[in-house]
Amino acid sequence: MADKTGLTYAQAGVDIDAGNRMVDLIKPLVRATARRGADAEIGCFGGLFDLKRAGFTDPVLVAATDGVGTKVKIAIETGRHDTIGIDLVAMSVNDLVVQGAEPLFFLDYFACGKLDPDMGAAVVKGIAAACKESGCALIGGETAEMPGLYHGGDYDLAGFAVGAVERDEILPRSNVAAGDVLIGLASSGVHSNGYSLVRKVVEKSGLKWDAPAPFAKGKTQGQSLGEAIIAPTRLYVKSCLAAIRSTKAVKALCHITGGGFPDNIPRVLPDGIGARVWLDKIPVLPVFKWLAKEGSIAQNEMLRTFNCGIGMIAVVAATDADQVIAAFKGTGETALPIGEIVKAMGEPCVSYSGTLDLAG
Repeated sequence: MADKTGLTYAQAGVDIDAGNRMVDLIKPLVRATARRGADAEIGCFGGLFDLKRAGFTDPVLVAATDGVGTKVKIAIETGRHDTIGIDLVAMSVNDLVVQGAEPLFFLDYFACGKLDPDMGAAVVKGIAAACKESGCALIGGETAEMPGLYHGGDYDLAGFAVGAVERDEILPRSNVAAGDVLIGLASSGVHSNGYSLVRKVVEKSGLKWDAPAPFAKGKTQGQSLGEAIIAPTRLYVKSCLAAIRSTKAVKALCHITGGGFPDNIPRVLPDGIGARVWLDKIPVLPVFKWLAKEGSIAQNEMLRTFNCGIGMIAVVAATDADQVIAAFKGTGETALPIGEIVKAMGEPCVSYSGTLDLAG
């Protein structure tokens, strides 16, 4: 006979049935990310991927993991959950492609205090869409309901991506040298770094998320502040792989994430080599001009916190710059020269010429 006084897992705040409902909702989303090497079916204890079926000859695996930082807080506060999954995927697959790797599969981790299957499915919808766009199968994940650790509608995300690159095509190459050109690819906005500072600036401004975005222009005219600030991270996988493969001229790629220009560019440079960024060539997006003005943020702080309008940088020989730029533009990217490789003393470093156009 059942003990009527006994506690249940549901009474402790964990709803197994809600978790099962969410799985049912996301199965078709996950299935749509199938690619050569993976059928993208979920429900087993682990996800499978067949490298041989994917067509690699001498592959080296490349792995990356990341989250979306406090950008998720804005998704929660605005009730916009359908694009934060794009950010989650982008932060990892953009890191894979800088090593020349093709993303193969992705796994996600979704943690919350109380599971709302529809909200969770909206998050996974964004994850699946980004995986599909990046040619990356979503082969598994984990949903954790943890009452007492997360409160109210709070949740957090983490992602894990694995890619592969043929051994002789790994980036960066060892021939990065003084005289090479930095080609910048335009960003779509703040991407997924610096949101603790973004939230501080918004708080200082006194604006609510549903207020009109004071910096919205052109196609974004009429957007709310929340909608504009939460614009998803640009996915650079297809354009970068296309440029790498069609030109054979890309020596290095650099994803501009946390740490901005001074902390990320040196990661792809050999000793004795530095980079000079031409700040007056960077197409600073209106959102960054507003953040700088509203928060009285100094130029160097902007450069170390935000992408400022450039989300990815390619390093190429000066003689190859035009064809690489053309290759990127052919895939829909806005690409332009924004600096050069120079000789440096000791460890790689970044210097600047000109100033950022931060005038609102």
